[in-house]
Parts: sequence; C-alpha cells; structure tokens
Amino acid sequence: MQKTPKSLRLHIALFGRTNVGKSSFLNLVAGQEVSIVSEQPGTTTDVVEKPMELLPIGPVVFLDTAGLDDTTALGEKRIGKTEKVFDRADVILLLHEGNQVTEFEQSVEAKADAKKIPVIRVANKADLIDLTDPSYLPCNSTDLASREKVLAALKAELLRVCPDEFITPPPLMSDLVRPGGIAMLIVPIDLQAPKGRLILPQVSTIRDALDNDAATLVCKEREYAHMLRILKQSPDVAICDSQMVLKMVADTPPEIPCTTFSILFARLKGDLRKFAMGAAAIDRLEPGDKVLIAESCSHHALEDDIGRVKIPRWLRQYVGVDVQIDVYSGHDFPDNLSEYKLAVQCGGCMQNRRAVLSRIEKCDSAGVPITNYGMCIAQTQGVLKRVLSPFPAALMAYEEEMK
Repeated sequence: MQKTPKSLRLHIALFGRTNVGKSSFLNLVAGQEVSIVSEQPGTTTDVVEKPMELLPIGPVVFLDTAGLDDTTALGEKRIGKTEKVFDRADVILLLHEGNQVTEFEQSVEAKADAKKIPVIRVANKADLIDLTDPSYLPCNSTDLASREKVLAALKAELLRVCPDEFITPPPLMSDLVRPGGIAMLIVPIDLQAPKGRLILPQVSTIRDALDNDAATLVCKEREYAHMLRILKQSPDVAICDSQMVLKMVADTPPEIPCTTFSILFARLKGDLRKFAMGAAAIDRLEPGDKVLIAESCSHHALEDDIGRVKIPRWLRQYVGVDVQIDVYSGHDFPDNLSEYKLAVQCGGCMQNRRAVLSRIEKCDSAGVPITNYGMCIAQTQGVLKRVLSPFPAALMAYEEEMK
C-alpha cells in the first residue's frame, strides 16, 4: 500500500451555507485547487473528498459538502448527500460568513451535538469584521498569504477536539500475538482475490503484527494444516478469511486461538459486543422476515459474491426458511430500518469507524439487531463461539443472547 487508506484517516467535514467559502477554504488548506469556486450557487454537487497529510495529526480526508441552504433545482438532492456526511464525520468545520449565525448553522451544531461530533467554527471573511470571539477560527480563504497561519490554528483546534478513538483506536490484532510471536494468516486466492495484491484487511493485519514486533506466516487454506505441523512453535493466533472459517476451525488445535479478519475489523471499526449479540438474532428469523445486507463499498458483483449470493444462501440454509434479502452498498443505508429483523454489516474495511458506529446507532434506535459478515458466516457454520473465544466479553454477550 503506497498511501494510508481513506478508511483509516480522520474525516473532517466542511459544512456551511451556499457560497460561504467552503470550497475556497479547502483549496487554501490543501494549497491547490481541489474544489471549483464560483459565485454561482450550487457549484458543489457531490461531496468532494481530499486526502492529505496534516502533521502532527497525520492522515486526514476533507469532505467538502454542498450548502445546506441550496435552493437551486437540484438543491434537495445535494442537501440529501450533505446530510449523509454526518454519519462519517469525525470532526466538523462549520464555516460562517464572518460571525453570522442563522438557522442553518444552528441546525448543523444541533445535529453534531446529537451525534457527539466536535465542531470547529470558522469565521470566513474575518478581515471584514471586528472579530473578538475566541470560539471562532478567523480566516480569509482568498488570502493565500495567510495559509500557514490558518493551518497552524486549524491544527491546534483539531488536536484539541480530535476524538480519542482516532488518537488511540481499538487494537486490530496486536493484543492477540506477543512480541516475537507468530500470527498464522489463512488467505484464499479465488475469483474475488484482486490480481497481484492482498486485500486491505490482510495487509492491515500484517502491518499491525510488524508494528508490534511479531511475525506473520501467510498461506492458503490447503497448506494451513501442513504449516502447523512443520512449525517448531505454535502460533499465538490463527486468522482466516470468513469464507474459510469452517475448514480453519477443523484444522486448528483447541489450544490455539483463532478468529477471522472480519471479526477483527468488527472490533476495530465497530462494537464487537453489539455485533456478537446481533449474531444471536439469526436464530430468531422467521419466514418472510427482511434482512439487510450493508456493504461499505460499491463493486461489480461476481458470480459467487459474498454479500449478494453466499451470505443469503447460508442464512436461508441455516434458519431453514425463506427470508427477504435487501442489499445496500457504499454510503447508502435505508430509512425504513424498522422493517428489518436483522442487519448484516460488512467488515467495514473501506469505512471509517465513525460511519460503522453511526450504522450501529441507527439500528439501535430502530430496535434492529446488527451483526457483521464474519460473525454471520461463523454463526451459520456453527463455529461462532470458537472464533469469538479470543474476545471473552463479546463471547459472554453472545452466549447470554443465545439463552
């Protein structure tokens, strides 16, 4: 991987009224023309994303949104896309025209407060007013000479409000393997494996092991049992692709902890206990119940696609009844959540933690159990307790729900 994946970057959303200077502010911070700047209302349509390094904070991605007071012909659709950004924003930059506060700024702060998203107020065109309020970051987004001063002030504010979960995120797998230990990674090479490279969860797991002075041994499922036999010391943990979970569990001695990449990402990106409790709801599905499959990325579905073909098939086989499956991909998520009896979120490797937690919160509010791909597959294969064993709190929550 030549750059930090977008899903691991701090997501900073720019909100404000039409023509308040959001795009010119982003261009100023980036030091290049990222967004089109125009006097014409509604210039920004789709959310503009700009990844960059913002030291000492690290990798970030700015999300430039359309104005919340857009009254143009396509305004309603633009505002709809802007509203969805609340679900993945770690920090909000709320741009004001000077220190003017209208119902639009108030609505942004109210929604951010409800979602516990920190807000940094930016007073654009601050040179035109007598700004003495310290709660604003002063700026003139058209003054290129002020860039370093604005950047320094922005970094200081970001460090002040940056969520703890970004500074110290949950571990991926470093707590499962000791320094000097070995993690066995079982990686299938099939039709869905990208040519010439490993997928993000596999790469992230290898990097996490290296960062913690451990080693990884990567093999395909056919070679796993052989590799175990020739190792001089047992691995600290075995981790597999969810589709291989049944074979991995069968080949893994009971004294070796084992889990899946998807379950690791359930902990990194979401709420492991909540997902474990949601997996127990699979056993309560009845004929005609609606199940939501939520993918985090848009992709061309192959013949045996995991979310659209395999998981629906395994679910129906396991519960022994026909259930209705709806699939949503990318940033789309249904408004009619209460109609579903279960939501199954993918591993979330292409989403940031805020986005996955937002989906969990929405399901909670609608009274809908939510689990993830790895736990759903392990439950339908009858091995979820085994692959949850490295995580006692989640295993206990699952067992309580299964009673």
